[in-house]
Amino acid sequence: MNKSIIQVTAGRGPAECTRVVAKVVELMMKDARRQGLDIQVLESKKGDLKGTLLSAVLLIKEEKGAKQLDAFVKEWRGTVQWIAESPYRKFHKRKNWFVGVEVFDVKEQAKWDLKDVKLESCRASGPGGQHVNKVETAVRGTHLPSGIQVLAMDSRSQLQNKQLCLERLEAKFMSWQMEQLLARRQDQWQEHNELERGRAVKVITDKL
Repeated sequence: MNKSIIQVTAGRGPAECTRVVAKVVELMMKDARRQGLDIQVLESKKGDLKGTLLSAVLLIKEEKGAKQLDAFVKEWRGTVQWIAESPYRKFHKRKNWFVGVEVFDVKEQAKWDLKDVKLESCRASGPGGQHVNKVETAVRGTHLPSGIQVLAMDSRSQLQNKQLCLERLEAKFMSWQMEQLLARRQDQWQEHNELERGRAVKVITDKL
């Protein structure tokens, strides 16, 4: 299965750009699912205004033998130009807003090894009275090199909770592993923003 990490960022752009990040993430997720790709948000940083995002990190996967991922990445990677009047500044003349989309190959960037994971069973807590605490069905996973921990207690089945725990721990680890790299790339994209504006890979017009 091929996987990629996608970062969408407003760089140091104004509030309008953070709105565009949220809009682009929404469009990308719809587009990916329409093409049969599995996509999820690993993390996002909210902007100052409701419905805005400073940045978002997505994990996208394709099933073995599928070829949609390469085409999807090629379509979105780069600078996205969003044409719309500002919803925040009524008489603002500017109508072009830019966000950056970068893609990273998971195999190259994230080194995930189950040997680095410690799993422990524990009693679940929460609603359900005494019954929920009778059996240790919850599972706590720790990624030893980073210290990242995840607790799964969704199911009464310890086996299912173990699987959920591993999936969530891997996703959290990848997000952590990519954080510094993404931060550097965001700064680099912002530095080159002025040059990239003339070479947008995608132009979207929003009539609000």
